[in-house]
Amino acid sequence: MEDRHSNEPPESMANPWTEESYDERYRAHGSLWSGKPNPVLLSETADLAPGSVLDAGSGEGADAIWLASRGWQVTAVDFSSVALERAAVRARENAPTLGQRITRLHRDLTSWQPSKVDYDLVCAQFLQLAAAQRAVVFGSLAAAVAPGGMLLIVGHDASDRALGVHRPSRPEVYFTADAIAAQLLEPGAWEVSVSGPRERTVTSADGQTIVVHDEILRAHRRH
Repeated sequence: MEDRHSNEPPESMANPWTEESYDERYRAHGSLWSGKPNPVLLSETADLAPGSVLDAGSGEGADAIWLASRGWQVTAVDFSSVALERAAVRARENAPTLGQRITRLHRDLTSWQPSKVDYDLVCAQFLQLAAAQRAVVFGSLAAAVAPGGMLLIVGHDASDRALGVHRPSRPEVYFTADAIAAQLLEPGAWEVSVSGPRERTVTSADGQTIVVHDEILRAHRRH
């Protein structure tokens, strides 16, 4: 399974955190991500019955397509219109009926609040944001989980910076699962089943096998 690149844009870009800069980044590549669903999503949701899911920062749609293929009703949110258009094309290429299971929203997660607050699954893969933005975004995502539903947040571990793989250079965008759980999840309202780093092997651009680490938070809202 190929590693998905980081969500951080090149530091050389002017105003890197705008929709325009991300649209430009997507246009510069035929495919920005691997085209495969993220492996932690596969492993952590395989035992769930399909329901409604919010895919935050959905990019080119690999996660949304995989979820839809398993019967989920997907709300895929991203602030890049180019990414959303590309995701729609890829869904049609996989199977015409998948598009009926995916609703795409063109929204900026740092200012958008989900209008629906009863998703069975809310997932965010590698949203590497600075602390203030992270608290707002992850807080709104946690609030959108239905009673009995699951929150899945996955991020790059800061230790990966020393491995020579493509990772964000800004230290402030890294987080630990334990810190997110302590900051956002009230113990009486949530049951945390996974919180911490996990190893995963990837193949680098030069063909080497490298062990990387994902910070994983998996939690269920209590009924």
